[in-house]
Amino acid sequence: MVRYALTRAALLALGLVVASVLIFATLRVLPGDVAQMIVGTEGTAAQAARIRAELGLDQPLIAQYLSWTGGIMRGDFGDSLLTGSPVLGELADKARVTLPLGLLALAIAVVIAVPFGVLAALRRGRPSGAAIGVASQILAAVPVVWAGMMLVVVFAIALGWLPAQGFPRGGWRHPGAALESLLLPAITIGVVEGALLMRFVRSATLTALGQDFVRTAAAKGLTRTRALLQHGLPSVGLSVITVLGVQIAGILVGAVVVEQLFNLPGIGRMLVADVGSRDLVKVQGELLVLTGFVLVVGFVVDLVHHALDPRQREAS
Repeated sequence: MVRYALTRAALLALGLVVASVLIFATLRVLPGDVAQMIVGTEGTAAQAARIRAELGLDQPLIAQYLSWTGGIMRGDFGDSLLTGSPVLGELADKARVTLPLGLLALAIAVVIAVPFGVLAALRRGRPSGAAIGVASQILAAVPVVWAGMMLVVVFAIALGWLPAQGFPRGGWRHPGAALESLLLPAITIGVVEGALLMRFVRSATLTALGQDFVRTAAAKGLTRTRALLQHGLPSVGLSVITVLGVQIAGILVGAVVVEQLFNLPGIGRMLVADVGSRDLVKVQGELLVLTGFVLVVGFVVDLVHHALDPRQREAS
């Protein structure tokens, strides 16, 4: 187990290095000049050159990259090119919205996917099972933006149960209001991602029902449901855990869209604004944090899967 964890940790570190290189290189080919944006349309070429030198943008790209990554290793993500504020501080502040939103959306997705996915497998070949399958395909194909607008129309405008936009000015100092403002955006992401996850749960449940030990338990007098619950759920759980690692990336992409739609001050909304203003230092820090989060989740999922699956433990 220790050797496996060290191997995965080395791959995680390599993945972060590759991600940092790709992010840095990709942002450097974007059109536009940050220095010119800072001095404005009335600024001269000399002023723009002075700003470029002050920000280090006139240095070779390799020097800029090493300076950026060296700062990250010291816990310094740099300062915003436009506002001068520390990037890490702004990321921590915005994460107070994005992280709870993602966790709440993930919980909603699991609550939707697991029971309905198992039920669809148990009811395979019956009208109820077919209805669940059709519903999951429809919901999985719905764009997040359209789903969010429909939920706003129903729950915010027609029923008035939840706020349509915004986040409390006091943030989590008002936990009830903060949670209420995140509920509708989280449902928007959770319903779509839950429909995708439901199909994997159904497939994993059908596979478990076909295993010899489940069929043997059913032959000894247990119903299919009880045989699945007592003997098949561990294999279903392993499949779900594996897929959840992939779902995290989908939830983060959904958060970028949903934060715009619901006017939430999270990392996704900040990222879109910073790309528009070409604040390279902030954008590359935001992208690296989001990419790193996905890689770390994948690393944790691998370790959990390895610890729970006896076949992998024996192979290693």
